[in-house]
Amino acid sequence: MTANTINLLDLDRELQNQTPQKILKHAISQFDKIAISFSGAEDVALIEMAVGLRRDIPIFCLDTGRLHAETYRFIEKVRKHYGVRIEVLSPNGDAVSKLVAEKGLFSFYEDDHKECCGIRKIEPLRKKLLTLDAWITGQRKDQSPTRAEIPVIQDDKLFARANEKLTKFNPLANWSSKEVWDYIRMCEAPYNELHDKGYISIGCEPCTRPVGPGQHEREGRWWWEEATKKECGLHADNQ
Repeated sequence: MTANTINLLDLDRELQNQTPQKILKHAISQFDKIAISFSGAEDVALIEMAVGLRRDIPIFCLDTGRLHAETYRFIEKVRKHYGVRIEVLSPNGDAVSKLVAEKGLFSFYEDDHKECCGIRKIEPLRKKLLTLDAWITGQRKDQSPTRAEIPVIQDDKLFARANEKLTKFNPLANWSSKEVWDYIRMCEAPYNELHDKGYISIGCEPCTRPVGPGQHEREGRWWWEEATKKECGLHADNQ
């Protein structure tokens, strides 16, 4: 364990007791080359908080080519509501064409969603993160078993450039879904209309469905796979 890692662990312990707004303020004050990863769901809470701290905060989202029409409309609604620029990242067209030609449009139902996610999400994200020193996500501990121990700040080894550091901030880590939604409603922030149709965790259209009463929010994601596999790789464990 390096001295730098120890410092990050100490800082995480300190920031665990801070509000998301204070965590964001710390992140933005420490890094110029930093951006918010906007997934087109509750991450709007991050944008609501961040624009008050830095109006020109860079924001990006991943367009996999398989999102719901409602999600595309939501992205545009957020852009206009806050007057911000949202960089929309697209996958490599040749890689998508090769996958579809070899395995069809719905191969993830038969084998594993990781291959499709790797092409449509991981690689565009990796390319973007190579230009940054830090990024901000909307991950929360209550979202799934795989996220129960996420820190507020971490050394992202998965996407870092060779021999360089990439810092990842999760300001909403300690907030519950209720706290996020209370904040969205209090601020009258825009939200994805799919939430009014029973969707909680929203991803690509073929891999997302509404959840029933009492079901956990991630039950609607990759429902044909077990709970411990409900990640696409954007937030793989790299502690």
